[in-house]
Amino acid sequence: MRDETFPSPIGTRQRFAGLLTATAIGVYLLIVLGATTSLTDAVSACSTWPTCSAPTDPLSQTELAVAWAHRIAAVVVGGFVVATAAVAWLGDTGRRVRYVLLVGLALYAVQVGIGAATATLGPAAVLPGLHLALGVSIFGAVVLALAWDLEAATGTDDGGIDRRVEAPAATDVDEPDPARIPREADHAPEPTRSLPTGRLARARLTGAAYLSMTKPRLMWLLCLVAAAGMALAAGPNLRIETVLATLGGGVLAIGASGTFNHVLERDVDRRMNRTADRPLATDLVPVRNALAFGVALAAASVGVFLTINALAAALGLIAILFYSVVYTLVLKPNTVQNTVIGGAAGALPALIGWAAVTNEIGLPGLALAGLIFLWTPAHFYNLALAYRDDYARGGFPMLPVVRGETVTRKHIVYYLAATLVGATGLAWLTDLGAVYAATVVVFGAVFLWAAVDLHFEQTERAAFRSFHASNAFLGAVLVAILIDALAF
Repeated sequence: MRDETFPSPIGTRQRFAGLLTATAIGVYLLIVLGATTSLTDAVSACSTWPTCSAPTDPLSQTELAVAWAHRIAAVVVGGFVVATAAVAWLGDTGRRVRYVLLVGLALYAVQVGIGAATATLGPAAVLPGLHLALGVSIFGAVVLALAWDLEAATGTDDGGIDRRVEAPAATDVDEPDPARIPREADHAPEPTRSLPTGRLARARLTGAAYLSMTKPRLMWLLCLVAAAGMALAAGPNLRIETVLATLGGGVLAIGASGTFNHVLERDVDRRMNRTADRPLATDLVPVRNALAFGVALAAASVGVFLTINALAAALGLIAILFYSVVYTLVLKPNTVQNTVIGGAAGALPALIGWAAVTNEIGLPGLALAGLIFLWTPAHFYNLALAYRDDYARGGFPMLPVVRGETVTRKHIVYYLAATLVGATGLAWLTDLGAVYAATVVVFGAVFLWAAVDLHFEQTERAAFRSFHASNAFLGAVLVAILIDALAF
């Protein structure tokens, strides 16, 4: 029997969540179109309202098309906002969902008035940035309604208690609970490894072990971040020698950070299924050798960065120390906010890329770093959900372990929305164009849909789908930055 808790044709909570998701995506598309209209001065090609009549000598047909697209999208999205608010008030939703959607609807009416004033009186008649700020506020209201309704519809009272170990009633959620650290019997079984007898086979195994310590799977994405920073700073004038030196130093820095992480977490790695076969956890590589390898990579990284400039070298060293010491030793084992604060490690390559070109830290570089910082929790919380039991076994206070899966899924939506706002801010501060805008909207919609689907499916498979959607989003956005910055 279907749970008909909303008026037809919505009917069910899952369909209402779909309507909220579509509305959020529509509002975000309108924000991007509005930013594009402003940046291309397309508003000058359409000086009447509500229809769009071009002046005698329009700036270009492209700008006129952009202005028309913005007007049409505003009508369609407005219909979604009205419909969503109406369904919420007629259906079985919580009070805060209803009222936040009502606020969004009121702001949308104000936004229409601001748009009319901008079109008829000119951009100078409206406070700069007001139109964008209102759009972001409407988007925030719809996303809050979505997250709260998903929590009510799919949430469970898991409370962050480990499924194997009963936690005390009173605990500081920001500190790891000793009761959640498993007994010896709960540890992952010690992996058995039979070493090959031939010299060549042993050399290959050892080489593979050292390579795995550098965490090569992280390199492609972090190198893309640095490359995007360089492209934003230099545009088509980017020099190949700067790219090679920056990416070379970055690869060495990532390798050093990963190696130190393997050394410092070797005991915990033995307790976790997903890390029990790491080289230091299985004593395949001696600790002393791994430390020497990490120090050599770090020194080489700083040396390569110094061929560019001292600021890039300093930022590279800070990235190594932050990930190896601050994140691995301080944040990860001690606070539920480890993933949030630790996002600074992934954001630093953006600043390194910008500094490699400009020898300074500029606002667009900071905006790109902010985008990566906001994306990290939305990305990594999916992995934390998939490996919740493993992190509990390792004693790490990850958000799903400490506060539960319901809160974690809600925070994925929060941080994804913040990431999309950050992506809009980056476009506002730079000359990024249509390729970037379209990529952010399309891949942002895919990521948001995967995150919403995770609320209803609540399986490891769904968590990995959302995780891969987050990777696809950032990878595509970074490639779009490269295309827009270097080719146009």
